[in-house]
Amino acid sequence: MKITILTIFPEMFNDFLNTSIIKKARLKKLVDINIVDFRSFSNFPSKRVDDAPYGGGPGMVLMCQPVLDALESVKTDKSHIVITSPIGSKFDQKMAYKLLEKEEIIIICGHYEGFDARIHNFVDQHISIGDYILTGGELPAMVITDAITRLVKDTISEKSIVEESFEDSLLEYPQYTRPEIYNGLQVPEVLLSGHHENIRIYRLKESLRTTYLNRKDLLEKREFTKEERKLLEEVIEEENKQ
Repeated sequence: MKITILTIFPEMFNDFLNTSIIKKARLKKLVDINIVDFRSFSNFPSKRVDDAPYGGGPGMVLMCQPVLDALESVKTDKSHIVITSPIGSKFDQKMAYKLLEKEEIIIICGHYEGFDARIHNFVDQHISIGDYILTGGELPAMVITDAITRLVKDTISEKSIVEESFEDSLLEYPQYTRPEIYNGLQVPEVLLSGHHENIRIYRLKESLRTTYLNRKDLLEKREFTKEERKLLEEVIEEENKQ
């Protein structure tokens, strides 16, 4: 997996690339992440990359030349070109898996008032990470890169991935560690029992409960097994008694 990020603020990625899972994946050569400063491709002596919008209006618009010249320098026939933009489809775990299927991904980070609209003709996919305003596309690029990288084989254990939130449209069950009692708060006894089947059922039920209480919309997308439906009915009954 190769990911190339085009940005005018490459320094923002220094810590990101050299911390935690991303660093481990790079050192193990599971993913190749490259940062390209498209400001360096500007034809202006001052290396400017933006200009005022035609028709007037506030802010500045990123110009075609530096962005597309930078893109041309790194793209191949295998490249899947992504632009971070509020007009894009909202990023989620399913999209992360879809992007994982690509051999090479190029992410172009927006800034200022956005891109000259002609740049969009050279892009395969527009992605938004949410309905809010950010200063630029660097943080979305990090989010997308992190979500994809942790799915790359051997980056983290497959068991860890399967049991995480949003896998299979459920939020993760609550987790506990030592000590058994802290300030009067006790770890649920079933987790201390050593009874694997009871623990499995408890975790599934609590996963359903967490999703029901916080993200009911995820349950609407799910096809339930008989066991899950029974446990969810128990959860709803218990919560209605609260």
